[in-house]
Amino acid sequence: MTLRTIHAQALLFDNDGTLVSSLASVDRCWTRWAVEYGVTEDFARVELHGRPAAEIVADLLPAHLVPEAVARVEQLEVEDVPNGGVQLLPGTAVLLDSLPADRWAVVTSATRRLAEARLDAVGIRPKTLIAADDITRGKPDPEPYLLAARRLGVDPAGCVVFEDAPAGLQAGRAAGMTTVALTTTHQAHELDADLVVQDLSALSALVTDHVVEISTRG
Repeated sequence: MTLRTIHAQALLFDNDGTLVSSLASVDRCWTRWAVEYGVTEDFARVELHGRPAAEIVADLLPAHLVPEAVARVEQLEVEDVPNGGVQLLPGTAVLLDSLPADRWAVVTSATRRLAEARLDAVGIRPKTLIAADDITRGKPDPEPYLLAARRLGVDPAGCVVFEDAPAGLQAGRAAGMTTVALTTTHQAHELDADLVVQDLSALSALVTDHVVEISTRG
């Protein structure tokens, strides 16, 4: 299904791969972490992108090691931010600058500490941020997006989710929201969404008193 214009009450953005690029940092830090914990072979088979670190670590290590191991990978990723670990993706600044602060939120699988470090590094300061610390079930469960809708005081059906990962798109669909996929991380045929675009530069927003109108450029 292809849409040219979407009407919404609120816009919900994943962060990594949607607003910012952190893939090189993620690969660097998680590869180092896997070596430290001796799980390089199993790590190569685990789905990494778009999932909370705690769930990834739980797939690889015994339960008693999970808290320490999650803290370690968070430390590695936070420390990597000043080393060029994050950059704005095309269209991010223009689109967010066009939106009132109470009409959008960031919904990320990262911890709050890591998400704030990455967002602050590129000058993004959302009024509403949903992070891994805020939920009990991460993407692809709809809980993170449903919580964001509640925090913004908007019906889930009035929200549009912007995602680059299949797990996040699945979460948005399960929440009953319109989904927009970005091909910044995966190819278009891997992404099941109402609209698929290259990145946020392909979109523009027109804000009225009650509606945000998202349109494709051109």
